[in-house]
Amino acid sequence: MPDTMSELPTRILLIDDDEVFVRVLSRALTARGFAVATAHDRSSALAACAEQHPEHAVLDLKLGSENGLALIPELLAASPGLRILLLTGYASIATAVEAIKRGAHDYLAKPVDADQVMHALLGDGRDDADLEAALPDAPPPLKRLEWEHIQRVLAECDGNISETARRLGLHRRTLQRKLAKRPVREAGH
Repeated sequence: MPDTMSELPTRILLIDDDEVFVRVLSRALTARGFAVATAHDRSSALAACAEQHPEHAVLDLKLGSENGLALIPELLAASPGLRILLLTGYASIATAVEAIKRGAHDYLAKPVDADQVMHALLGDGRDDADLEAALPDAPPPLKRLEWEHIQRVLAECDGNISETARRLGLHRRTLQRKLAKRPVREAGH
């Protein structure tokens, strides 16, 4: 956020196909002094990135039929200094790791509020040791591991359901049913 009146506000690009979520988060971040641009799909996100030159982007994992993970390298190519925060309603360790590998700076599971987004974008002092300390001690349930494995293979296939189903040895419809379910929560969450 700007420290003096002469500084320009920090520019943030919100990329999510949920228009209500984008509108609410945009208002909240604007009220906190940010300059906010919005996009709802890949092409509008890339256009806004090239036009607005944001410092930060908040990117949803699922953009309708498009995959937010696949968009990360494209956004970084359009704006090399961009800090990307990936949001998802389907949090998994595999997806978080893949997002970081592709160039995202942080990862949050929905639902989130503007303060959580602001801390993730601007840095709240966390480091890798803090992240490791936040991981559960007990192994996750088998269904959770299956879900994370599916997410990992889906990311490797750039969101291609047919290819993912082939690699997993599943029927495409079976995979779609598994993807439609929410992941199993870890104990204590």
